[in-house]
Amino acid sequence: MTCTPSPGGNLSVVLHAKNEIVLEDVPICEPQENEVQLKMGAVGICGTDIHFWSEGSVGDVTIKSPTILGHESSGTVTAVGSKVTSLKVGDRVAVEPGIPCLRCDICKRGRYNVCPHWLLSGMTADGGLTRYMCHPADFCFKLPDNVSLEEGALLEPLAVALHACRRANVFAGSKVLVCGAGPIGLLCLSIARVMGAASIVITDLEQYRLDLAVQLGADHAILVDTKDVQEMVKRIHTALGDKPNITLECTGAPAAVQTAIHASQIGGVLAVVGLGAYHMNLPIFPALMKELDIRGTNAYANCFPTALDMLASGKVNAKPIITHHFKLSEAMKAFETAKQGGSGIIKVMIHCDQ
Repeated sequence: MTCTPSPGGNLSVVLHAKNEIVLEDVPICEPQENEVQLKMGAVGICGTDIHFWSEGSVGDVTIKSPTILGHESSGTVTAVGSKVTSLKVGDRVAVEPGIPCLRCDICKRGRYNVCPHWLLSGMTADGGLTRYMCHPADFCFKLPDNVSLEEGALLEPLAVALHACRRANVFAGSKVLVCGAGPIGLLCLSIARVMGAASIVITDLEQYRLDLAVQLGADHAILVDTKDVQEMVKRIHTALGDKPNITLECTGAPAAVQTAIHASQIGGVLAVVGLGAYHMNLPIFPALMKELDIRGTNAYANCFPTALDMLASGKVNAKPIITHHFKLSEAMKAFETAKQGGSGIIKVMIHCDQ
């Protein structure tokens, strides 16, 4: 990748080390033959970004050098590489941030999200919290006129939710438990409804999140106001009138995963979506005895086109989860707001083009 000096400044949010975010100008890069250059529009802050900032790592992934953050992003094409024919200057696109090798056996089997050579913008490669960036054209998806750049930035977490629902095999008539009404939980709820779930119960620590969940289609919303796992299981079963066939655990909190295992139906499926502690104390014996299928999820594969169709058709309304807006120059305040949580905060959006 070649870079030219930035005459107007390419302001970027750069993570140098744990707890060290710096706003600084970086060079503007020219696209390689299969890339497009983007003027960035909207970028959402994810829990993963907060982990990187405050802890310096997420699971096994540790920040190794100055990295531009941001992986929930959209922008407008400003230049195209010599071999790009799918996009043109002026197109508005959503960015799928993962860049697989597309050569290994795992990629050839279609599961490129677990490619051992996978690069993820904003984590192991520079991301979208910048004025201009370059990205492979094959992983940029043109937005129709009725989908805003903000919604385009939400396509990434929507793809996470879609992949989770696919991994869990949500089916028409299923009874679904969603643990956690954060952005991913709310989007899992929305997609499970589109996929035909007959009844959905969602749990969370915050009532304002549960209120939004009901607006988005939850049949039952349960406030987690006790540490008694069995009491929560009882409330879930009472609300559903049964045990869930499908559970989508979107918090990563050990107590929530424990509740999910105990609440799930015999022979049911538990998809673990939320990123929590590296090691957890979990009730494996009950999971084994009921032959519960516990399935991991990692980002998404081949999900962006379907997620975009869901947004464009209006089947999924993701806009209500955006609660706070900031300019790129206010990035530090945006990160502090997202980390703080509570007070009506769900999804914080940074606008790079303001």
